[in-house]
Amino acid sequence: MSKTVVVGLSGGVDSSVAALLLKEQGYNVIGLYMNNWEETDSCGNCTGEQDFADVRRVANKIGIPYYSVNFAKEYMDRVFSYFLSEYKAGRTPNPDVLCNREIKFKDFKEKAKELGADYIATGHYCDILHENGVHYLLKAKDQSKDQTYFLNQLSQSQLDGVLFPLGKLLKSEVRKIAEENGLATADKKDSTGICFIGERNFRNFLLQYIPAKKGKIMTYDGKVLGEHLGLMYYTIGQRRGLNIGGQKDDDGTRWFVIEKDLKNNILYVAHGEEDRLYSKGLLMNSCNFIPFPPERKSFECTAKFRYRQPEQQCTVNITENGLRVDFKEKQRAITEGQFAVFYSGDKCIGGGVIEKALF
Repeated sequence: MSKTVVVGLSGGVDSSVAALLLKEQGYNVIGLYMNNWEETDSCGNCTGEQDFADVRRVANKIGIPYYSVNFAKEYMDRVFSYFLSEYKAGRTPNPDVLCNREIKFKDFKEKAKELGADYIATGHYCDILHENGVHYLLKAKDQSKDQTYFLNQLSQSQLDGVLFPLGKLLKSEVRKIAEENGLATADKKDSTGICFIGERNFRNFLLQYIPAKKGKIMTYDGKVLGEHLGLMYYTIGQRRGLNIGGQKDDDGTRWFVIEKDLKNNILYVAHGEEDRLYSKGLLMNSCNFIPFPPERKSFECTAKFRYRQPEQQCTVNITENGLRVDFKEKQRAITEGQFAVFYSGDKCIGGGVIEKALF
């Protein structure tokens, strides 16, 4: 009897092809669409209506049953509330990492079991190795699309029974498979950015939930250069949107953010050399290790401190208070609230939230 796999169908080309490949491999495939956000806007961004229509077309084409499940309340309680609290604290969160841990590989998995699933599958670009009851998270063949960064918080129980059908395919190959099989999503544009914001103006979106408090833009030597619109709108290293050009002693180089002083509501900036942006390491309160915490308290590996970044050599030291990560080469604009994700060869070995950059 065929094993049953419930595939998370998003209405995009990747999950569509994942479902198709599993059907061709002989699995009993069921499609399950997640509605994690209920708000609509004038542009129809992230409403889900078009996406679910595409799910319907793809499922009918492949010949699989499909269902929809609403996780909007769970998403609001466990992901979006975290997103807002981090911005209020002056940090820059990554809600997609939390969505995977709290919704896609938790609530979704539980719902899949109710539908009789032996496995769940998604259209993520990554791979997985199940070996003697241990589950290893592996990089995708398509390094430019690898999404292990966003899955760094998954536990062994969450990775158990998971399939990633696209792990050994290039994005171009996925598009080609969709086109050859007449899938409605073959030419559909990939979604970008945070799901619940979509193509909307980030500043306007945030203003709906967090009151903006204007304040001074200053240099460390006390010179006031202008007014910021609210510290939550700025990130360390940011150059665009500061609107402080044309200063008297301006040497023609661009200004950039070096610190957000929440207590005094001051945005500190500098220009010229970026030395102040480069740190030698970082601190983390905790780390989710995959598959297990290492026996050694100090080890070398590579790491990413933002999604679209080449891996960097570093040394990780596990201390009583968390982790200290020392970089082989100084890193620019390490941002509190983002994730540091560790790698050993083709394995993603875990990650955690950046608490503080070390200069």
